[in-house]
Parts: sequence; C-alpha cells; structure tokens
Amino acid sequence: MLSAPSAWLREQARPVRHLLTRGMLAGAAQAVLMCLGAWLVAHALSAAIFGGQGLHGLWPVLLALPLLALLRFGLTLWQRRLTFDAGARVSAQVRRALEQRLQVLGPRWAAQQSGGDQVTRLVDGVDALVPYYAGYLPQTALAVIVPALIVLVVLGADPWSALVLLVTAPLIPLFMVLAGQAAERASQRRWKQLRRMGAHFMDALSGLTTLRLFRAVARERELLAATGEAYRRDTMAVLRVAFLSALVLEFFATVSIAVLAVLIGFRLMWGKLGFEPGLFVLLLAPEFFLPLRSLGTQRHRRMDAVAAAEDLVALLAMPVDSEPVPSADRESHAAMPMDTIRIAFEHVVFGYDADRSVLQGVDLAIPAGTSLTVVGTSGSGKSTLLALLMGFAQPDGGRILVNGQDLVGLDMPAWRRHIAWVPQRAHVFHGSLRDNLLLAAPDADRVTLERALQAAVLGPLVARLPQGLDTPLGERGEGLSGGERQRLALARAWLRDVPLLLLDEPMQHLDAATAAAVDGALARLALGRTVIRVAHRLDAIGEHEQVAVMAQGRVVETGIAAELRTKGGAFARLLAADRAA
Repeated sequence: MLSAPSAWLREQARPVRHLLTRGMLAGAAQAVLMCLGAWLVAHALSAAIFGGQGLHGLWPVLLALPLLALLRFGLTLWQRRLTFDAGARVSAQVRRALEQRLQVLGPRWAAQQSGGDQVTRLVDGVDALVPYYAGYLPQTALAVIVPALIVLVVLGADPWSALVLLVTAPLIPLFMVLAGQAAERASQRRWKQLRRMGAHFMDALSGLTTLRLFRAVARERELLAATGEAYRRDTMAVLRVAFLSALVLEFFATVSIAVLAVLIGFRLMWGKLGFEPGLFVLLLAPEFFLPLRSLGTQRHRRMDAVAAAEDLVALLAMPVDSEPVPSADRESHAAMPMDTIRIAFEHVVFGYDADRSVLQGVDLAIPAGTSLTVVGTSGSGKSTLLALLMGFAQPDGGRILVNGQDLVGLDMPAWRRHIAWVPQRAHVFHGSLRDNLLLAAPDADRVTLERALQAAVLGPLVARLPQGLDTPLGERGEGLSGGERQRLALARAWLRDVPLLLLDEPMQHLDAATAAAVDGALARLALGRTVIRVAHRLDAIGEHEQVAVMAQGRVVETGIAAELRTKGGAFARLLAADRAA
C-alpha cells in the first residue's frame, strides 16, 4: 500500500497522464528501434565474417543504422520534452492549489508561521516535484516495459539467454528496495534540516538590524554555520547511500552480463548457438539492465519529492475557520445593495486559542456613511475587530451583521471587494510605483491614477522620482519614506472606490507634519463612506469624532470625543496616560 505522500504524488499525475503515456510510448519505441539496430549490427557482422559478403551487399544495413540512431535521438528529445512538460504542469497545478489554500488560511495564519520555513516548503518543495514527474515516474514504467520487450525479442533468438535474464533481473530491484529504505530516512532528515535552515536564515536576515545593535552578529553567524554544517552532513549521508546503491547496482548488472556472456561463449564453442543470435543477445544484454540501473539513480528524485510532498499534503489539509458558503447564499449576497454599508457587532466573542480570549461580548453599531474611531490599550482587541470584519477569522460567539445579514454567511471574496484597508505599515511590492497602485484597480486609466495621486498628496513624490510612475521601487518600499508608503496605501484605497474603509492607525509611525498631510488625505477619502479607524494617537482625534473605547475585550464607552474628554471616564484616562507617556 502506498504511503499518503506517495499516493498524493500519483494522484497529481492524473491531469498529465496523457503526456506521461506518450512519453512512455516514446521510450518503448526507442527500445524497439534499439532491438532492430542490434539485430542489423549482428546480421551485418555475421554476413561479413562468416558469409563473406562485401561492402556492396551491406550498404543498406550500414545506411539504416545512422537513420535508426537519428530516429532514436529524436524520440529521446520528444520523450524528455513530454515528461518535463508533465512535471512543469503538475508543479504549476500544485502551486495554484497552495496559493488558493494560503488565501483561505489568510494572513492571520501566515503571521504565525516562519517565513523561511514557508519559502522552503512553497518554493523548494514544489520545485522538487518536477524531477519526480519528468524523471522518476516515467522511468518506473520504462523499467518494466523495456526489459519486457527485450526478453520477448531475446526469447525468439535464444530461449536459454532469455531465462538467464529473467533469473538475474530481480536482483537489482531487490537491492533497490533494501537500500531505498535507508536512503529515504536520510532524505527525510535532510529535508527537515533544510526547512530548519531556511527558517533560521530568514529570521536572522529580517532581524539583522537588531543583531547588529546588540552585537550578536558573530553569535548568529556561528548558529547559521552550525545549521549549515548539519544540513551538509545530512546531504552527504543521502549521497553516500545513493553512490553505494549505484555501485552495487552496477556490480549486479555487470556480473549478470558477464554470466550471460560466459554461457553464450561456451555454447558458441560447443556449436549449440549461432554467431548471429549470440551477438544479438550480447548487444541487448546491457540495454536490458540499463532501465533498472537508471531507475536506481532516479530514486533520490522520488525521495526528495516524497519528503516535500509530506509537508505539502499537510499544508493543503490544514483546517480553516470558514468554508465556502452555498451558492444560494452567494446569490443572495450578490443581490444585496452595497452602495452604503452599516455594521453591527452583537455579543461578539473571539479568542485566538482556548487560553487567550480577545473579545468578550462586543456590542457596537456603525450606521452607514459614518466614521467611528476605536481606541484602547494594546491587546484590548481593536485590530481583531478589523480582522473579523475582513473575514480572516470567525467569531466564537455572537455575530457581525452587514446591512442586516450575518457576515459568516456572505461570500468572502465578494464581500472583500467592498472593503479598502489601510494598515499601520503599508506593504510595497517589488516593482514600479504604477504596479503598486494598480494592485487596487488593474484597469485604472491614467486620469484615474492621477486623481488618486492628488487625493493622497503623492504628486510631489511622482515629480521627484526619475521615471515618474514607472520608477522601480525596492522590496518593501525601499526608497520611500514612511509617510510616502502610507500615502501610497491611501491612493490604493482611493482607487478601490468602495463603501467601507478600514484604517488600522495608518499614522502611528509618522512625524507630525507627515501625519497632518495623511490625515487630510484620509478626511477626503472618508467622505460618503463608512469608516472604522483604530487610533493610538488620542491627541490627533478630532473634537467631533465618534469614539468607541475598548478595554479587556469589551466596548466600555462610546460617544463624541469632546464630550468623552470632559466626562472623566475610560477615554479621559487613556488620554491622560497618553499625554504622560
């Protein structure tokens, strides 16, 4: 019975089975041509040596041999192209499935994972599948098809030689199984060590500033060197097993061919076998064992693929908080008017795990077209409210109503199309400024982009950049200031042109002048929209803003900012603590 990763690997081959089948047929055709070529060589030598036939009688055979070689070469190229195409398609198919799964799992799950570990799994792991489908899987079939064809051909020429081949052939697969068990365990260790090294390296890279400030670079370098050395040892262990198994396979194949050659030699000497069939069998003997030996050398590709598949299967089977809603619910959501959005939290309870409750019965109403600023101490649940609204998590109790409908029953991709989000730190992708803006609206024209730039006060930035909108930006916005990155996020939100705006304190890390410019852009963006804003700078809250104060996972106070400042309640205490800090 196949293990779960092996069964999953074979399951992924179904959509490309036609390519693999054609590749195997090309391999079988090569075997037929090889048998024909061996027979022509044996016939030509027999006719020349024992038949006394001259060159004028052998020229058709001599002409046919290079033609057969060219045909076999063409079939080899075609076979490799087919099988590589199969591997590339499976890799792309798995990558799409993983991307969809990561979208379902959401950013909350991703934030809990090691970045380096995920890169290793999703890049190196998926890439390890291509050699499995391009090399190992076709070779598995050819290791059966080609020897079977050769045995049938040899059976017609010399039944005793066919019997010798059948008796000696099982020695190679038997040893492959024995050696493969040890090699597979070593390969599993190597793959886990690679994941560990990738995670360690990415963590060190992302924390390089901290390491330098605390003079811990040398210590971290030693840890990375130790991790790399462990990976080197595991890799060498796999290679030792692979080289040893290859050596033994070659030994058994050589001994088997030698035994066959000795038997044919004695039978030729005793006159019980003709020269032509004897030479024909000897020419085919190495080709009989070649597919089995090639399969042995391909086993490391299978081991790498199985090790990677174990992690990929676990990731694809990772449970999620929410499942797609029925089509009827999706249709009702599509028909629901979304020009304006009103939101209500009713006794909402949520915790990231059983021991950590974040929200404990939140009740909050946000009428359509209004703005609400949510404040509170760190850990009070402010950002969790936004995560629940975006569908990245589901309430453990209570419900969130959107225009009177339960958010849990809505189609999440359709719902998110009505949301614009501006986080604390806007993410800028590697690419041009235009590319980063078009993430929000891929079909936006030049006029629309210019309006978004004006609304977000990004005009001076575009004028300063050497290539304007087409200026390449470094990864994570290298070359832009913090304020410029935040205004880029505001321009994206403007391009979205949606009725709900979620702001997770976009001005927390900005200086006063930049924060004022961003605040003005936000005020223009908020007109006519429902806005929920998480704020940390309480002094920046306007006198007439509607405020909700959170503490220990509950809404403990609501009202107009000016009134709450003089009331002496939770908001006033937060404001005093903020000024004292």
